[in-house]
Amino acid sequence: MSATFKDIGVSSEGHVGIVEIQRPPHNFFDNLLINQIADAFEAFDRDMNIRAYVLCAQGKSFCAGADFANRPQTGAAESGKHLYKEATRLFRSRKPSVAAVQGPAIGGGLGLAVMPDFRVASPEARFSANFTRLGFHPGFSLTFTLPRLIGQQKANLMFYTGRRIGGEEAHAWGLADVLVPLADVRKAAIALATEVEGRFLPQESEINELREELSGVHATVTVSIQAPGEVFRARLHELFRFDDDGLIREIWLKAENQRRVDAFLRS
Repeated sequence: MSATFKDIGVSSEGHVGIVEIQRPPHNFFDNLLINQIADAFEAFDRDMNIRAYVLCAQGKSFCAGADFANRPQTGAAESGKHLYKEATRLFRSRKPSVAAVQGPAIGGGLGLAVMPDFRVASPEARFSANFTRLGFHPGFSLTFTLPRLIGQQKANLMFYTGRRIGGEEAHAWGLADVLVPLADVRKAAIALATEVEGRFLPQESEINELREELSGVHATVTVSIQAPGEVFRARLHELFRFDDDGLIREIWLKAENQRRVDAFLRS
């Protein structure tokens, strides 16, 4: 990736893209930061060599929430771009993602941590939806994403109390998928992303099953076993015009991404 950013670092290991938030110690976000993360994710989506990505952060906190000290940059109309309109771009990402949560993820920072598909955390991590303590409604799509992870009752507990949930409790609740020592958080997140991206090369059995399911479809596209996942799915996309019974759309993963975007816009 040739682009350079002010507040994030972008790199890769193998087929895993890495976005590092670089506003230590607490990594407060505003429009500019969310825009940069979204730009990096979209660039990874276009890069056929990247099959998954990791979101991590420098400093003590993963993200301690919005930068209320600089409101025009955080979401006021003067900035020209509303914060949540920018944030919807994150939910449109097309490839699997993992958050490496080494410290507090508070308020909107919790929303940023929950946005990826998976989370690796340390016991030192802290998760808090502190919106009611500040006098406003939970944002960053958390009223949709958080209950899906931990259930409505536990989500209500976090919303109404604003209490901080430690890494071990978060792991027990399902808010964190993997719990490792603090020094190993980023390494474990990259390892999980590598494990996930390995599935982006379709297995022969899966392709044979797909061919059987599509046997009645008159298509001009040949599905190759060697095709990377993005190419594989792009070829399926070409088959949509022959998809009279909706069969292909049922297995097309992009529908889930669109549901996430729609839910974010409704929250």
